[in-house]
Amino acid sequence: MLSYPDIDPVAISLGPFQVHWYGLMYVVGFVAAWFLGRRRAARIGLTPDDIGDLLFYAALGVVLGGRLGYALFYGLDQWLADPLWIVRVWDGGMSFHGGLLGVLIAAWWFAKKKQLAFFTLTDFVAPLVPIGLGAGRIGNFINRELPGRVTEMPWGMPFPGLGPEPRHPSSLYEALLEGAVLFVVLWFVTATPRRRGLASGLFLALYGAFRFLVEFYRLPDAHIGYLAFGWFTMGMLLTLPMIAGGLALIAWSRRQPVDARIGTP
Repeated sequence: MLSYPDIDPVAISLGPFQVHWYGLMYVVGFVAAWFLGRRRAARIGLTPDDIGDLLFYAALGVVLGGRLGYALFYGLDQWLADPLWIVRVWDGGMSFHGGLLGVLIAAWWFAKKKQLAFFTLTDFVAPLVPIGLGAGRIGNFINRELPGRVTEMPWGMPFPGLGPEPRHPSSLYEALLEGAVLFVVLWFVTATPRRRGLASGLFLALYGAFRFLVEFYRLPDAHIGYLAFGWFTMGMLLTLPMIAGGLALIAWSRRQPVDARIGTP
């Protein structure tokens, strides 16, 4: 059994000014997307400055959509009891599914502005996202969020506040699958020209499958619990449309032309 690392959620504290690790993980994700996006910007006719604009709109989508999605899907009672809670993003509580919807809205607006096909842009963006997802899950781990279920595996660790039983470090599982594995797959797939929509479909299907799998090792939110069967969670429910949509998009992409701008010219 391992010990849960004692990491202060506050990375930097200068008087009343505090910088949380959770917030810094978002910075890591956006910086990585900015760096990788600039390397490939010319492929779809964008300039390096366009990548900065795209990430600005995407950041708004992530924060606004992620927080609003969490409030609606997981924390409606808390929001109603404390309306100002929704602006305290540094305390944790972001929904990936809400953030995804926010980013898709931002991508649709940006694609229209730049006269790009929507799926050309989402195929370009797909491999830029996983590093941020992985960093965010590490932020969850430092923030002592997303406890796992009890386990006998040797890497199990007691979760702060939940007793001495060793538990799955489920947020680290997600960091590995949604971050490292998803990035490697999508970066490889988009290294050469592919049919339009394939990378976007793979992102949805693989993220959905990874998230569904990890939900078996992660405790559901205490105020929601299991929705059915003693194992089916809200995370699984929200993930099913992603898997179905991703598979449908992959099938649709087979009838689309190869988009030479996605891979190496």
